[in-house]
Amino acid sequence: MENLKAFLKRKDIVITSKRYGIDALGAMAQGLFCSLLIGTIVKTLGEQLGLAFLVEAGAYASAMSGAAMAVAIGWALKAPPMVLFSLVTVGYAANTLGSTTLSGGKGAGGPLAVLFIVIIAAEFGKAVSKETKVDILVTPLMTILVGVGLSALTAPAIGSAATAIGNITRLATDNQPLLMGILVSVVIGMALTLPISSAAICAAFSLTGLAGGAAVAGCCANMVGFAVLSFRENGWGGLVSQGIGTSMLQMGNIVKNPRIWLPAILTSAITGPIATCLFKLEMNGPPVSAGMGTCGLVGQIGVWTGWIAPSEDAIANGAAAIVPGAVDWIGLLLISFVLPAVLCWAFGSFFRQIGWIRDGDLELN
Repeated sequence: MENLKAFLKRKDIVITSKRYGIDALGAMAQGLFCSLLIGTIVKTLGEQLGLAFLVEAGAYASAMSGAAMAVAIGWALKAPPMVLFSLVTVGYAANTLGSTTLSGGKGAGGPLAVLFIVIIAAEFGKAVSKETKVDILVTPLMTILVGVGLSALTAPAIGSAATAIGNITRLATDNQPLLMGILVSVVIGMALTLPISSAAICAAFSLTGLAGGAAVAGCCANMVGFAVLSFRENGWGGLVSQGIGTSMLQMGNIVKNPRIWLPAILTSAITGPIATCLFKLEMNGPPVSAGMGTCGLVGQIGVWTGWIAPSEDAIANGAAAIVPGAVDWIGLLLISFVLPAVLCWAFGSFFRQIGWIRDGDLELN
């Protein structure tokens, strides 16, 4: 056992929830952002402007999402170069096969399959890396064969499971928009602030439609909410860094005083059902957009692209292009910016008055 521990330490194979559930998951979301999400935005702009080059560039970027996610995960796991480069093939295989179901239909589990399979393939590749004199053959062979083999054996099952969970969530939200609007908004909003990836969660389960809209509401409630709530302590710099950056910056303060999270949570519990019940806000762009909130305005751009050119995931879930009206735009602005700012500020003022939030509790280092 001691020899095994020493070997794993030497190979930097760290089997912990942080390495796999936070580092790898967060990196996967970045890979997805830099391929599928950017590709969708560029392609949509090209279609709207009639620029074929942008359409082609966007299509190329989107097609590389599996490889991009895999390389990002490998980087987070500190994979050596030969392993990292080999993961391109593994990511492509896992994403392709995870995007199907056991019955051969379209699945939603591509990102989820990439996460699980790439982690295993990367660790096997790291284990054999530089252990032989023919490393240039052994390392890529091990990484690719383990990854592609696992993809063939498990990815369609992962695709079926992810599809089932996503379908249940979307169906429940369509049938119970009030209750599910609260639940999805609060859970995804909290995931965005926690050191995990709300974007990756939304992508893994293909959260589009009303469920995607509720997710957008929850993420905006946390980002804009914390930005406004902490303006007294952090000024304009904090407003920008949290409002279009990430509310995760407050995680250290939340650990010290969990009550500072209550205004954002309560706000998300209100804006979620307003989005689903009143404005019928749907997010039919790339599912990853649903978990981005106001980060770089990706959530809002996702809603817009979903209106005029729904993603493949959204189309598979029954979405169709629409011409947004004034109510759609008003709903998007209220859910994304106005209501989170007003409600979170109001809740925060009350909690400051009763002493649950003290001056300095929200100050960023």
